[in-house]
Amino acid sequence: MITKQEAARELLRRRSCKTLVGFAQAVDVPGRPIGDETEAWLFNPVESPLAFHHKVILQKVEDTIRQPNGRLMIFAPPGSAKSSYASVVAPSWACGTFPGYRVILASYAQNIAEKQSKRARQICRSPKFVSAMKASIPKGMEAAATWGLTNEAEFMATGILGAVTGTRADLLIIDDPVAGREEADSETMRNKTWDAYLDDLCTRLKPGASVIIIQTRWHEDDLSGRILPADYDGRSGLVDCRDGRTWEVLNIAAKCERTDDPLGREIGEYMWPEWFTADHWRTFENNPNPQAQRTWSALFQQRPTADTGGQFERPWFDNHRYDQRQLPKPERMHIFGSSDWAVTEKTTADYTEHGVWGLCDDGYLWALDWDGGQIKTDEGVFKFCGLSDRWQPVVWAGETGKDENAVQPWRDRVVMERATRGTGHVVAVELLPHIGDKVAKVASFRAMASMGRVRFPRDAVWAERVIQQLCKFPVAAHDDKVDVCGLAGRMVDKLWKTKPQTYAERPRFLSETRAEEVFDLQGLYSNRSSGASRI
Repeated sequence: MITKQEAARELLRRRSCKTLVGFAQAVDVPGRPIGDETEAWLFNPVESPLAFHHKVILQKVEDTIRQPNGRLMIFAPPGSAKSSYASVVAPSWACGTFPGYRVILASYAQNIAEKQSKRARQICRSPKFVSAMKASIPKGMEAAATWGLTNEAEFMATGILGAVTGTRADLLIIDDPVAGREEADSETMRNKTWDAYLDDLCTRLKPGASVIIIQTRWHEDDLSGRILPADYDGRSGLVDCRDGRTWEVLNIAAKCERTDDPLGREIGEYMWPEWFTADHWRTFENNPNPQAQRTWSALFQQRPTADTGGQFERPWFDNHRYDQRQLPKPERMHIFGSSDWAVTEKTTADYTEHGVWGLCDDGYLWALDWDGGQIKTDEGVFKFCGLSDRWQPVVWAGETGKDENAVQPWRDRVVMERATRGTGHVVAVELLPHIGDKVAKVASFRAMASMGRVRFPRDAVWAERVIQQLCKFPVAAHDDKVDVCGLAGRMVDKLWKTKPQTYAERPRFLSETRAEEVFDLQGLYSNRSSGASRI
């Protein structure tokens, strides 16, 4: 017999299970295993109560589960219990709430996925779950990798590179797709993980199924990094991604760095203060070892590369940003361009990037304009032409190599056709020798930047993206913008001793100037023997 008060409390507990946050508070959440870690079948309850960031995670997960085609990424530091709630409590609740619901949980290894499966199964076996959800695990459907409920819901655990056959999912959870630093730094493993996500896991989704990715950001080019937009800056909220979908991103850093922090913290405030002291976080934050700093940036702050990659420092650029009124007069500048071409169009391929620069007679280099992206060759050519027409450069820097050889015939044809119609500017492309050492490529540009002689516009979005990539070089996943800057620095060495041409002297369109005269003018600064492409 139970009292009326006990019956009322039990009724309230069962009713609270209608929401995921209420469910997490109404059941015993499994924590550390009892006995051997790998063979454990039972787990002790978690040692800490539900924290604020857990409630935020659970609310976002429930919203994603209830939304058709929901997409959610959760980034949080190690030890934040993100997996306990997002990949253990959440699927247990979903399987109990929606009859016939099917969940696939994938991790970097089969045994890791099965460990989370066992924890979720323990919840579903508990009297608190059975009484609230009116479902239980029948005999014969209780294996570690695959189990089900009497309401026909099913749970499957798998390694992300393992075969997933014979099942469909209403919810795909990818929890910790990266085993560690070595695997994260391996392009081969990143490609395998990406292929498995596209070919093996996403193909198992039922119409309207939801996907949740839970991880710490080991590498800029990790699974989440290939989905997020190229200019992702660590923000939380709805983000339009490269897979054509809008993902909800919950990015929780160990130490708040943004005014739009998803937990509402002040800048500099650490997470979960009721469980971890500030000294706990500072042990990782203040380690001066470069590898430890990279770990703090990636695993704890969810910035997979540090603010500096060792070659460029942000103050070199931020302290010298310019407004349009500060630009020198055109007659004081050599206006020229530089390009890094990519002829492949895969999602993970390099970018075609074009930059326009003004080298002033006082030796300062002004970044004037930029365009590019992961685009087709013809689109890259038309962007090149657009910048050339807009800025009327006197020369354009490129680099010898297979990409230049592939794009040159099409580029030359398009430019000359436009010029003969009087609708395009004629510019010579100066091909600089290929340098295999990426750091050596940017030596001249780096020297100018370190002396404060490189100026980027203050409010241009493209300028911030270029600076971000420079500051992450050479550890970032992409360095195409850096290559464009490197070519600009090398071209400066050729141009700085010559007198800038006035606008009257500059060639305009082929309809206004005979081609031979154009090439003669361009010969003032371009060494023909270096292999300039005459456009």
